[in-house]
Amino acid sequence: MGPLQGVKVVEIAGIGPGPFCAMMLADMGADVVRVERRGAPMAGNPNDFLNRGRRSIAVDLKQPAGVETVLRLVEKADALQEGFRPGVMERLGLGPDDCLARNPAIVYGRMTGWGQDGPWAQMAGHDMNYISINGVLHTFGQKGLPPQPPCNAVGDFGGGGMLLAFGIVCGVLEARTSGKGQVVDAAMVDGSAVLMTMVYAMRQMGFWTDERGANLLDTGAHFYDVYETADGEYMSVGSIEPQFYAKMLEITGVDAGELPGQMDRTRWDEARAKIAAAIKTKTRDEWAALTEGTDACMAPILSIPEAFEHPHIKARDTFVEFEGVTQPAPAPRFSRTKEQIQRRAAALGEHTDEVLADWLGAGAAEVAELRSAGAVS
Repeated sequence: MGPLQGVKVVEIAGIGPGPFCAMMLADMGADVVRVERRGAPMAGNPNDFLNRGRRSIAVDLKQPAGVETVLRLVEKADALQEGFRPGVMERLGLGPDDCLARNPAIVYGRMTGWGQDGPWAQMAGHDMNYISINGVLHTFGQKGLPPQPPCNAVGDFGGGGMLLAFGIVCGVLEARTSGKGQVVDAAMVDGSAVLMTMVYAMRQMGFWTDERGANLLDTGAHFYDVYETADGEYMSVGSIEPQFYAKMLEITGVDAGELPGQMDRTRWDEARAKIAAAIKTKTRDEWAALTEGTDACMAPILSIPEAFEHPHIKARDTFVEFEGVTQPAPAPRFSRTKEQIQRRAAALGEHTDEVLADWLGAGAAEVAELRSAGAVS
């Protein structure tokens, strides 16, 4: 099942965007083997959804026999992905040159924050750091307030793991034509910039200013903001187009004649005050009932438990229950080669023997020898 059925990937275990990339590939049907460090702490939690969908093999990468075992897996794989600082995999004997020597068609995916080169390539960092120097974080936040990090969805997962998954699939497709592998340098500082292409373009065209909370899509506009309701909850309002704006005003009871022109930026704060006062007169759920099925572009802001129960979310199966645990369903969806969660997050080394037999054809004696030597567990 899945559009990537038949694609084999070696994942060198890491954190955050790396596992997210591997989860996406596995959800789409790829056979992903997660190579984990023997004795790794916090490994194998079945509720760690980022690790779902693949088998786990525990390997001691400090032992030559362990490194050789991974290289043998590479020989059978279409791609490898890793998320260490530049140079770490080379020092282990598992760098791109090592892997391409064993499999000239391997696609070698590298996930970092700063990239494989550049003055900051060897620095430590986290999501908010990577989106700080490319202008992305500066755009998040309301007027007069400091920048507000958008959790770690933009750098780690959107600009990082998702772009790496895209790069690996592109590389595999190209390798099937050329017979040649290559390195995919996926850096969060680059990927998050790509996610903001429209904003950079709007700025270039004069439609976006550097003042935070003063633009069309950053809560600067009164028709693209969040508003508190009577019960202390919130509604999102995204009524950009004139016909949707008119419907929003109709439902909220705000007289269009008492407002400035919709695109009069100099009076957006004045208009916001009137809309805020109107929305404060009803609870979130009352507004949700009034706006459902309309083109007002208004929606209730729900907590995670509430989101699980929303009728549209349930109808779409946006979240699914897998082995008794509710989690995000694979996306996007395919009409014929159905995407699906293949398995829960594996325990550390749970599939060591199975993978060695399946991928390498290793018999019981060979597996026992590797175990005895401490190369695998």
